[in-house]
Amino acid sequence: MVSSSHEAMHRIFRHDPGLFSRVSGFLGIDVPRPIGATALPTDLTETDPVERRVDTLLRFETAEQGPFLLAVEAQGKRDPDKPASWAYYVAYLWTKYRLPAALLVVCQDHTTAKWAQRAVSSGPPQLPTLTLRPVVAGPHNMPVITDPEEARADLALASLAAITHAAEPVINEILKTLSTALRDAPEDVADPIIEFTAQGLGNRPANRLWRNLVAVDLSFYKSYISEEIRDEGRAQRGAEDILIVLEQRGLDVSDDVRGRITACGDPEVLRHWLARAVTAPTAEAIFEDE
Repeated sequence: MVSSSHEAMHRIFRHDPGLFSRVSGFLGIDVPRPIGATALPTDLTETDPVERRVDTLLRFETAEQGPFLLAVEAQGKRDPDKPASWAYYVAYLWTKYRLPAALLVVCQDHTTAKWAQRAVSSGPPQLPTLTLRPVVAGPHNMPVITDPEEARADLALASLAAITHAAEPVINEILKTLSTALRDAPEDVADPIIEFTAQGLGNRPANRLWRNLVAVDLSFYKSYISEEIRDEGRAQRGAEDILIVLEQRGLDVSDDVRGRITACGDPEVLRHWLARAVTAPTAEAIFEDE
């Protein structure tokens, strides 16, 4: 199953194709600034029944060197099968579009980044034939943005920097900086950045901090994460109310009952249980007929 952090690491380039030219400087490569960019279909399947899809595929137009293709792959861990897949992607794109094709791999940890940037050849050492040298963006080369003005100047880059540093000790400071920079941004600009960042952080502890920052600093936004945070807050208060009623009535609340109540995230269900808690003969009875 594809994780949300995997999606954010490549979809942010689809959201803002020009981000690659701004990131390339941190990667140590000189890429002409594009004068146009187009997202292309990601399906690379041929008549062979095996499905092959690149994460994100972009076509760039440049004044200096003409058009080129960029495949963006998000990689969460080492995978011995990936280099062969990546080589296929690049060779297929070159063949299909007759354009230079490059590969960018986005990682969130140093071990995976170091593995991904190795040069891999398809042949023996004496006959390398086809050599793959991915460009890698990760915590080792993405900027640590802790200045709100710097973050405000390029919100997409600041979001990518947060995503690639999700497991680093400095992530808390990065997220506080990003939330500060977003305060004055228009809603249609801030919402995608809020959501990409939340997805990119995945289930890491930093995600909780980000959600709290969004709830406090950016509460006026109507993005799905803001609504989700508000629903969670209502659910938490609803669960606490049920437990208080049950305990005040002197009913025994088992760990199973307490766990089911606190795990429920639906405010409507919790309100139903609360109404039952007022008269139920036992704590378990609030779940009857369900």
